[in-house]
Amino acid sequence: MIPFISITSFFIISIYLFNKNRKKLIWKSPKTVFPNSWRVILLKNVAFYNSLSANDKEKFEYQIQEFILNYKIIGVKTTIDIYDKLLVASSAIIPIFGFENWRYTNLNEVLIYPTTFNQGFETEGGNRKILGMVGNGYMEGKMILSQQALHHGFSNESDKENTAIHEFVHLIDKIGGTIDGIPSILMEKQYTIPWIDLMNKKLDEIYQNDSDINPYAGTNNAEFFSVASEYFFERPKLLKKKHPKLYEALEKIFKQDMSSRKLSITTKEIRRNSKCPCNSGKKYKRCCGI
Repeated sequence: MIPFISITSFFIISIYLFNKNRKKLIWKSPKTVFPNSWRVILLKNVAFYNSLSANDKEKFEYQIQEFILNYKIIGVKTTIDIYDKLLVASSAIIPIFGFENWRYTNLNEVLIYPTTFNQGFETEGGNRKILGMVGNGYMEGKMILSQQALHHGFSNESDKENTAIHEFVHLIDKIGGTIDGIPSILMEKQYTIPWIDLMNKKLDEIYQNDSDINPYAGTNNAEFFSVASEYFFERPKLLKKKHPKLYEALEKIFKQDMSSRKLSITTKEIRRNSKCPCNSGKKYKRCCGI
């Protein structure tokens, strides 16, 4: 039975849905040059960015600007700045860098909490163990990240962990319909069954304490996919050595050969007359330091 609604109500609902869908179609493209101050932050903090060629750096920068223009990044009970926004945007771009014209159609805003939180989104009290979360229900379209975890993910290059990348991989997984560890939007159908078989094998190794993959991956298939993806983007050479078949599968999924990248960050102090870390050959004061 179709419930009755008045013509006036129908008109109001139609206008609302039209405006809502119209808003979704509006996509902002960068109109300004990528700021040098932003580039320095990437050079000092994002190893993935440093591993790119000059042309790919430009592509990455453009996608960073796109993300910041089209998705809200909001601090909740904490102050955030461009440093936080660039780390969030980098976390979003890294896993989909192998794809053109990518958009997170299931995301509207990223909420940054100061530290861990609980299922009730509380940042005080007990049971605060959550570092990141992809929202459902009334929180649909939202992602929550711990600011501490966000910073840690880019400050430690050897722990195979990056909470923000983990959550964006969940979003990629979710675009396929459900968060189930099978990224159907990225994976060709013929690879689905081999991927499931590989996951089950690797999960058995985790259950038997015979794996260096974070035990949290053993929670379920969805968490395995996100944890393994963290490993793939953070320590690709080690993953390829210890888990060659898993590395090969993730390489096909993300269309990136991460083991060929030289992941590093700029640790030296950059002075005005230093050679610019962007490898332009110019002095810093005449390049990114302008």
